[in-house]
Amino acid sequence: MRDIDLKTLRLFVAVCDHRNMARAAEEMHIEPSAISKRIAQLENDLAVPLLVRTRRGVQPTPAGIVLLEHARTALFTMERIANDVAGFKRGLVGSVTVCASASAIAETLLDDIASFLRQPEHENVKVSVDEQISLELVRRVRDGETSIGVCWDNADLQGLTHRPYRHDHLALAVHPGHSLARHTSLSFEQTLDYEHVGLPPSTAVHTMLRRAAAALGRSVSYRMIVSTLDATFRVVAANLGISVVPAEVGRTYARLFDVKIVALTDAWAERRFAVCFKDYEALQPAAQRLVEHLTALGPVHANNGLANVAGKTKVDGPSKFAHNRVIDRR
Repeated sequence: MRDIDLKTLRLFVAVCDHRNMARAAEEMHIEPSAISKRIAQLENDLAVPLLVRTRRGVQPTPAGIVLLEHARTALFTMERIANDVAGFKRGLVGSVTVCASASAIAETLLDDIASFLRQPEHENVKVSVDEQISLELVRRVRDGETSIGVCWDNADLQGLTHRPYRHDHLALAVHPGHSLARHTSLSFEQTLDYEHVGLPPSTAVHTMLRRAAAALGRSVSYRMIVSTLDATFRVVAANLGISVVPAEVGRTYARLFDVKIVALTDAWAERRFAVCFKDYEALQPAAQRLVEHLTALGPVHANNGLANVAGKTKVDGPSKFAHNRVIDRR
């Protein structure tokens, strides 16, 4: 099969968007017959019909729908490549993709990346942030699908280079009317007589709590499993269960919902995050600079210690919990 050229893909996408060969030709400044010839050649190369004429206009066939999806992705990627490379003429360092766990995103990662982007020398750097569970995050870094990962340092980081990032502390979120709300601190074992709200079994925190309970000869009783920290706090605020959450995140959500945050005294409740990547020297300059910026924050423990769990801390508003963000601009 001949290589598919980008011009033909652009014309095919235009026809599918307009559902009309003539309007697509007008937009693309080309004769309809030229579009028809190119698409006919593409159908011949792929040995499958891609378009069909109906009373409603030109419609993609099932094979055409598949090609349309891939064509949009390919054209977007090529446009991004062109923009990123051309950007070096303006002093642009590049684009960086970061995969991060929900906890890292919900706490300080987005603020830390924002402080990196606010530096004048990084004015045109683009950073994409994608939320993933630790297992998938590590796989993507290993496979080269993403430049940098940020997750707990107890994830399986074998084969990757990793550096310490920030610390946080786990705490218990409870409804103010719950019997555990009278405590200022307690052990995880004291929570196991009550029903919990948890994240899916595929998440690192679920695995850690299961192991901690097993070490005590107990198990965690889950009343609900939810997919996000936001949902967790909503369920706790409804007094339908208690939940182990990051203390820093909990303090902010406590301002939004009717929830109290109680410190956990277990040693494992203090967590360490790591920035991971395959090979520092293979990272593009923008990614190297971001790694250096994040890891320089590693010793910072402000507002994450056990002593501060019950205190009042100035925290940015709920917008810091938005997921899957693209910060150029999860």
